[in-house]
Amino acid sequence: MLSFAEENYLKTIYHLSTTDKEDVSTNAIAETLHTKPASVTDMIRKLSNKGMINYRKYHGVSISDEGKKVALTVVRKHRLWEVFLVDKLKFNWDEVHDVAEQLEHIKSPLLIKRLDEFLNYPKYDPHGDPIPDENGEFQIKPKVPLSALDLNASGIIVAVNDSNSLFLQYLDKIGAYLGAKIKVLDKIEFDNSLEIMIDNKRTVFISKEVSENILITE
Repeated sequence: MLSFAEENYLKTIYHLSTTDKEDVSTNAIAETLHTKPASVTDMIRKLSNKGMINYRKYHGVSISDEGKKVALTVVRKHRLWEVFLVDKLKFNWDEVHDVAEQLEHIKSPLLIKRLDEFLNYPKYDPHGDPIPDENGEFQIKPKVPLSALDLNASGIIVAVNDSNSLFLQYLDKIGAYLGAKIKVLDKIEFDNSLEIMIDNKRTVFISKEVSENILITE
């Protein structure tokens, strides 16, 4: 049995390892978890002793097969709970992360299996991130930033790069949501902002930063 903190560390190391081909540094873990490098070093020692990670002094850590299995299970639970909170309890997509952070540590495999069945086996969470199945397998949608679309090109919103609540609230305000159809009407050379049409009915201007954080499939 792993503690909540140990599960959180494994999830963090897994996420960091998917974006970096090299071993994950203690500083990167500390920065992500907003903690001190000394605390990270203590936890790394514990996880290494349990066979959850591989640690090389002065190089960093990599997650072991067993650690990856645990991390994907935590990710699976987190994203299933987010779907439940949005679809069944009508939470907004900017409200679910913190609640799911608590629910992801529930240990009952049967509960999660029943939850998955109850939700009709969703493949993606409310932010467009893939949900691992019981075997840790998941599907990844091909996606590009909205900023990469050419003039007059269209696409469907499938995910967001930024799950910050203020950003998600902004998307709600302009009517952008997962599944919305976006067409690029104009690209402003001055600041690389975009004029877009949402669902063939609403026209809005968005900044370059916003367009880079909206992911679409063409």
